[in-house]
Amino acid sequence: MQVNDPEVIAELSELYPRYETALVTNDVDTLIAMFWNAADVVRFGVTENLHGIEEIQAFRKGRSPVNLARKIERLDIVSFGRDFGCVTLEFSRENNGETIYGRQSQTWVRMPEGWRIVSAHVSLLPVSAKRSA
Repeated sequence: MQVNDPEVIAELSELYPRYETALVTNDVDTLIAMFWNAADVVRFGVTENLHGIEEIQAFRKGRSPVNLARKIERLDIVSFGRDFGCVTLEFSRENNGETIYGRQSQTWVRMPEGWRIVSAHVSLLPVSAKRSA
């Protein structure tokens, strides 16, 4: 198994910015389409645990579109073979004059219909924490 196949890294490097744009512009249809359409897909958010595409869809459709902008502080992509990759990132967001730091991880799998997120996690760091060096 090849780790970090350049072609796979290029595919995910092209795909992830589409996710990020959809996230900060609250493009719900694109966000939902990027997740695996299955009962086994999981997304753990800052305040929610979502199991299955129906819960993810309901969350996306009900989420406030306010204050979604964020700055990517670090983005890493690693692939394993041709059909499996992980995207991890650290981000910051301004909220009422305060900088909030967070992190996100996504597991991507190449499905017959294309790359899909099968597992995702987002969490915030304590206010006093700063991103890693």
